[in-house]
Amino acid sequence: MSTAWRVADVIAARFETPTARTLRLRIPGLSGHLAGQHVDVRLTAPDGYQAVRSYSIASALPGDELELTVEELADGEVSPYLVRGVMVGDQVEVRGPVGGWFVWRPGDLTPVQLIAGGSGVVPLMSMARAHSAAASAAPFRLLYSVRSPESVYYRDELAALARDAAAPLSVEYVYTRTAPADWPVPAGRLTAAVLASAALPASASPTFFLCGATAFVETVSGWLVDAGHDPSRIKTERYGGIGGAS
Repeated sequence: MSTAWRVADVIAARFETPTARTLRLRIPGLSGHLAGQHVDVRLTAPDGYQAVRSYSIASALPGDELELTVEELADGEVSPYLVRGVMVGDQVEVRGPVGGWFVWRPGDLTPVQLIAGGSGVVPLMSMARAHSAAASAAPFRLLYSVRSPESVYYRDELAALARDAAAPLSVEYVYTRTAPADWPVPAGRLTAAVLASAALPASASPTFFLCGATAFVETVSGWLVDAGHDPSRIKTERYGGIGGAS
């Protein structure tokens, strides 16, 4: 981990949804990052006021580049600028990457179950991309709870990863408010029963990476323990915590 602030160049930007944007940064001196890590971003106003927020890394890129996907918060100090204001060619200050526990490494062949609530999919996408890039033989699944089809991040890429013959990603969606017109079940919150049918079973001894709002993470992790999963294999990140401001 680098504890020094470095100047990053914004070299590309794209919207994932109407309120979420991916920024590609080039950070001189960066030598790669682990899937699941985060960085701190610092903005400084003309009057000297500074605001710092943590954002999960969405990419699995080598070298001195990484991507962040930022969801705009209506009352945020940093996210509205990153989503609406920053332009390609601008610069921001970055510290990190940070984190060594909520990470997936390509050499690990243990079955993996990713569970995302909303923008909690960001660090899990980094893991899915790393899994594909490594052509890993580890079984990988993603259960993605999201409000509506319009709120899904990385939809086309997730579909492509599901078709990846070398390292397929199994993807299942739970739409909590509005489901697609042809969806087989009505919209509704994730339940323990749906989780049990969609997630890898305890007999497979999977590692779980679970990211989302605090209430979502606490509820789902409790269901997993109740279903017989080893608590030590349930790794969690929460919005607003260290590294959890996806």
